[in-house]
Amino acid sequence: METPLDIIDRLGARWPKGFDLSLGRIRRLLGALGNPERRLPPVFHVAGTNGKGSTVAFLRAILEAEGLRVHADTSPHLVRYNERFRLADGSGTSSFVDDDALADALSRTEKANGDEAITLFELLTAAGFLLFAERPADALLLEVGLGGRFDSTNVVDHPAVSVITSISLDHQAYLGDTVEKIAFEKAGIIKAGAPVVLSPNPDGVVGVIERVAAEVRAGTMKIGGQDWTAFEEHGRLVFQDVDGLLDLPRPRLPGGHQIANAGTAIAAVRAAGFRVGHEAFERGMERVEWPARLQRLTVGSIVDAAPEGSEIWLDGGHNPGAGEVIASAMADLEERVARPLVLVAGMLVTKDPVGFFEAFAGLARRVYTVPIRGSDAARDPQALAVEARAAGVIAMATTGVSAALSHLRDTWSGPAPRILICGSLYLAGEVLADNGTPPT
Repeated sequence: METPLDIIDRLGARWPKGFDLSLGRIRRLLGALGNPERRLPPVFHVAGTNGKGSTVAFLRAILEAEGLRVHADTSPHLVRYNERFRLADGSGTSSFVDDDALADALSRTEKANGDEAITLFELLTAAGFLLFAERPADALLLEVGLGGRFDSTNVVDHPAVSVITSISLDHQAYLGDTVEKIAFEKAGIIKAGAPVVLSPNPDGVVGVIERVAAEVRAGTMKIGGQDWTAFEEHGRLVFQDVDGLLDLPRPRLPGGHQIANAGTAIAAVRAAGFRVGHEAFERGMERVEWPARLQRLTVGSIVDAAPEGSEIWLDGGHNPGAGEVIASAMADLEERVARPLVLVAGMLVTKDPVGFFEAFAGLARRVYTVPIRGSDAARDPQALAVEARAAGVIAMATTGVSAALSHLRDTWSGPAPRILICGSLYLAGEVLADNGTPPT
């Protein structure tokens, strides 16, 4: 039997891997498959520029802590395509789809599509809907791939709740060159009668989301700061809305931005009408996991290659908004335990490196720029170093993460550094694979 990667490689060679935003192709394909998107569990549909994945992670941790069966669809994967599809396998437990089930869904999708034009992401979305429709669950956490209005996940007509996280500039070629234009595309997931939860966002973004929600006659809006609030107090997370106050452990995921993501998830659970007890919210904050988002690496070959005593952090954030929150988290760590910060960064040509690196000017001692294996869209390390210098950071191009760490180990003197590997989820996946610590 073919493996999932065999099938995906064949599909990827035939059909484009990029984005061609439209709903016509995916609707046709789903119709040929018997419309599995109409047989899904209650859907939490999540769009946004930053924070989508973390919010999904909080949602899963909370709902599973309540003992519910939860499916999840996220992208991109870090090491294996299986990571995109998490299936409930019991009360409060789930795991990545196994190879046999994924290969079967992909084969059926390929057969149903025939020779019709399609994109690889649409084929993967359709295969995921087959998997989610054919296995019982209490909820499906469905992350948008790009934008919202014309993303191939946007064929769900009656979500339990539409969730929109932090919005900033990214994918401008597809979504527009202002946050208001991008917000309009993200707002395309809002549906009539379904409640909408919006993370804290600039006023211009809030105005766009409110207008679209009113036009389609969506359900109750819950906007961070107006309808709910979440903040840190005395090392705890405090969430409050019209239903009351929750005093919870500080989220396990590091970084001040995770307070807002956790609050968004809590608001979404309540808006969707799921009855979740205080203990489940507590356990969700304590158990939540999301690889490559300020993930601390403590064992593995990458860790061994760094100067002795170094801290190694990994984050796949890749746009200016992500740069700001990651730099803020690094500055917070610096206040707690002072260490010199060094970046190891690789980025795609579609991203804004100057905007990303500007957040680290005055904070990072230097950046080693690296290629990203297996990506035709990776930015040349020499060119990326030039962009880093333009942002005010000392930069040196190297041939890879291991080479960067080796150079650092051979030349470093003084206190052991804090090393942040960053700039791309594709680079993060490469690091996790090389380190021997893939997502589980």
